[in-house]
Amino acid sequence: MNPTIKTTPKDFFLHLGALVALYAGAAALINLLFSVINYFFPDQLAGYFYANAVAWPISMLVILVPVLYVLEWLIIRDAKIAPEKNDLWIRKWRIYLTIFLTIIMIGADLITLINTYLNGEISARFVYKVLAILLVGGSIGKYYFFSLYTNFKISKIARVGNAWFALLLVIVAIVIGFIAVGSPSKQRGLRFDAQRVNDLQNIQYQVVNYWQQKQKLPATLDDLKDPLYGSIIPTDPNTKAAYEYATKGNLSFELCSTFSLPYQDTQGRGSYGYGGGSYAMDVAYPSMIGGVDTNWKHEAGRTCFTRTIDPEKYPKYPGSPIAI
Repeated sequence: MNPTIKTTPKDFFLHLGALVALYAGAAALINLLFSVINYFFPDQLAGYFYANAVAWPISMLVILVPVLYVLEWLIIRDAKIAPEKNDLWIRKWRIYLTIFLTIIMIGADLITLINTYLNGEISARFVYKVLAILLVGGSIGKYYFFSLYTNFKISKIARVGNAWFALLLVIVAIVIGFIAVGSPSKQRGLRFDAQRVNDLQNIQYQVVNYWQQKQKLPATLDDLKDPLYGSIIPTDPNTKAAYEYATKGNLSFELCSTFSLPYQDTQGRGSYGYGGGSYAMDVAYPSMIGGVDTNWKHEAGRTCFTRTIDPEKYPKYPGSPIAI
């Protein structure tokens, strides 16, 4: 390292920007690869899959990867114009720090994966996640190792090859991620369906509450309206049409709605144990604490749910009038 070489503000921020983009992008890529592995290799002991587990890493990679490659290109271009920039202290520190942290990342992630595997995760997940760590960490480590030690004959080929391989890995991960979560229109449909389920749950609660108060079912949903109490009857979030309601006897009633897509069963497609979203909230899927309420499974199109009130489980409120 030549101490007489001056680091300009441009050099400092180019290397700092590349450092931040690299670390954030690598973390996003690993999270994306782990999420798609979890999705395509479900484990019933794992948590639930949520769209944000893929959407966030993809969003980060779409921005960070081009930024990283542009910054690295600018750094290499400046070094070709002024070869002494290869000896800048910030460049040396960045490369050594990256190689060191890459080794730490590979070791720490492998320890975590082995621990998860020994606690019961299926073998397929374990093998593919180990492979993902080695591919990502190996590409980063080899690129910066040969950027530092340029005296090897294969240095330039190794740098270029690893740069292209990493870019290909990112593109493949993004494509697979889109396959897992579907198009934006599909996610929009899932969100509408999630709101419809929440609305039907709300209406069901109001119907049961009405029965406990008056010992009879409401004739129509309009009977549930109570301006004084503030009761509001929700409507379809997309079409604004009223939900269908009908009585099926003294204790049974039916609620119907038209759904955009079939029910998405994502149990076991999340992270192992409680990590990574078993209790995370994501409106892309109808969720309750601990996962999806399967009592509201539905197909695409019109689906009805019949409910019967158990008087012993839902007794009338004290002082409620006797039904006539």
